[in-house]
Amino acid sequence: MSAVNDTKFNSAVFLFTGIPGLEDVHLWISIPFCLMYVISIVGNSVILFIVKTDPTLHEPMYIFLSMLAITDLGLSIATMPTILGIYLFNSREISLDACFAQLFFIHSLSFIESSVLLLMAFDRFVAIRDPLRYTSTLTLPRTAKMGLVCVLRGVALIFPLPFLLKRFRYCRANVLSHCYCLHQEVMKMACSDITVNSIYGLFIIVSTVGLDSLLILLSYVMILKTVLSIVSHVERVRALNTCVSHVCAVLLFYTPMIGLSVLHRLGKSSPPLLQILLGYVYLLVPPLMNPIVYSVKSKHLRARIIRVVGMAKAS
Repeated sequence: MSAVNDTKFNSAVFLFTGIPGLEDVHLWISIPFCLMYVISIVGNSVILFIVKTDPTLHEPMYIFLSMLAITDLGLSIATMPTILGIYLFNSREISLDACFAQLFFIHSLSFIESSVLLLMAFDRFVAIRDPLRYTSTLTLPRTAKMGLVCVLRGVALIFPLPFLLKRFRYCRANVLSHCYCLHQEVMKMACSDITVNSIYGLFIIVSTVGLDSLLILLSYVMILKTVLSIVSHVERVRALNTCVSHVCAVLLFYTPMIGLSVLHRLGKSSPPLLQILLGYVYLLVPPLMNPIVYSVKSKHLRARIIRVVGMAKAS
């Protein structure tokens, strides 16, 4: 009996879901997804190239932007095989180990991005609150150490999840509501007691997304307090304008992430189509929009990109 159960466990697979009712037009649906991935990968790669090759951009603000671009690239690469696989090739199955690996990278990169957004909020706070000590406070070695702490925190918190999921029994082919694996959904497919995973998952969310969003909100309260104390109206607008890109990035990241988490908590009472669409927004829109927003709002970055594009055309 044990051997039979082990066989069932080892042969178990998860099945992805596209958009219900639109299976006949999956090939057409794949076109906007392909375009989104191309724009995301090219856009974030261009930002990394510009920041790396231009010494004038080797300052904390752009170093943090590079970290954000790296995490966005990682998220795009982590979801691309399964999302394009189902729409281009109707490849719905994924093995347990592959699913656990994917959810590890998706969640760890998401929490690293949350940490990077917090660092960027701190960067804006220091730049506005005490501009004269900005470079001495956020030195490059200190910036690198902060980035390393973000990576270690994200990886360390998510590292136990695949092993916690591995100990469960999966007795059947389980249909997921997304085209990728998420912990909060995979654990519900287990034929075992998931109390430990549920509690640990809630702890991770509170200690990362919850804490980071609260600290970001606090930093902007202090930024507003500082800006309102500035006498010149022009200087106020200029100071607030430096935060617009970051505010957009925060809203693009946290809004769908929190919304999707709430929908998963509601379970069957939430509309399935809304859950599917919000899942795409959560992982595809931030990597797509972040390079666009920062390229449009950052005058220095935009000038460097235009220069590089001009040189490429001339050659």
